[in-house]
Amino acid sequence: MNAPARSGRAEELGLLRDSVRAALLDLSPPTEVRRLMDTARGWDPRTWRRLCGELGLAGLAVPEEYGGSGFTHVEQGVVFEEAGRTLLCAPLLSTAGLAIPLLLGLDDEDARRAWLPGLCAGTLVAAVATADPDGRPLLPGGAAVEAVASGGGHVLRGAAGFVVDGASADLLLVPALAGDGPAVFAVEAGAPGLAVTPLVTLDPTRKQAALAFDGTPARRIGGADAAGAFGRALDVGRAMLAGEQAGGAGRCLETVVEHATARVQFGRPIGSFQAVKQRAAEMLIRVESARSAAMAAAQAAAEDLPDGAGAAGDLRGLPGLAVTAAIAQAYCSDACVLVAAETIQLHGGIGFTWDHDAHLYYKRAWTSAELLGRPDEHIERLARHLENA
Repeated sequence: MNAPARSGRAEELGLLRDSVRAALLDLSPPTEVRRLMDTARGWDPRTWRRLCGELGLAGLAVPEEYGGSGFTHVEQGVVFEEAGRTLLCAPLLSTAGLAIPLLLGLDDEDARRAWLPGLCAGTLVAAVATADPDGRPLLPGGAAVEAVASGGGHVLRGAAGFVVDGASADLLLVPALAGDGPAVFAVEAGAPGLAVTPLVTLDPTRKQAALAFDGTPARRIGGADAAGAFGRALDVGRAMLAGEQAGGAGRCLETVVEHATARVQFGRPIGSFQAVKQRAAEMLIRVESARSAAMAAAQAAAEDLPDGAGAAGDLRGLPGLAVTAAIAQAYCSDACVLVAAETIQLHGGIGFTWDHDAHLYYKRAWTSAELLGRPDEHIERLARHLENA
């Protein structure tokens, strides 16, 4: 890519960032975040439809033939970073970060045409079951959900836990172990035999639920490609989540700078003290490194390079996405937690109170670090990759 092309792309991304930031400052201020986190759903359907309709937040990386904008995960990553800055209460991760990449990755044209337009428009919300009730991955291997052939279709039996937006989604995408191996199934909200239990988690700004299936009718999506498509969707979700984490850490740093400039002790702003300067500088390094890692993962997702992770999630031979997503999640998770903790510390006593937003960022940081694999799990995957490189 030549210099003028790089300059033009950077300008386009900057305009996108400015538009999304302005919209979220208006639609997702701290007062709205606090209002929504106390509701059962956790987000406002009208706001979500507006964000999808006017800015295309959900469908940026979806081809135009399915109702999307035809851009890439680089643009989608910008959206996630800005969403992290405001603690956006919306089904962005569940729908745009996981469900849409999964549908695009599965070889099922009927499913794409049936659901992607609604997901892009914000009139349909989907959630993906990624873990069993104990937090272990549903796929691959010993899935906690079993698909049994029944009457020309399938029914599901088993359970899934910690499903982001699982209680408010219209469509649930569930990995399960079928008679011929791993598969992905679609379950409609309110289906017979489906029990949905909202969970009380550390982060009230992102709702999660437990799902139980007892003879629940389900539609099989895709075929033998299910394990690979599910693995790639998880890596895309990790890349997008890393962007969100970097955005949240960046906003934490901004609040620290604002406070250190305004707060005066011993006749001078506390930001002029060397100890505060050093801690803020360390936060800056973490934030910029997190942004770089997240952008690298988003770029790898945009390049859509084939990977060989397969059912075991192994990284051997992978040229891009799985490796960069693992690095981004391992680093951004730790960085976001550290920066959020420092934000509370540097704000002093007020940072520990319910009235200050610092603790909300801290709780989001901790739960995000657990959603799609802990940092140590991603490091272990990278270690296996290096051993077999």
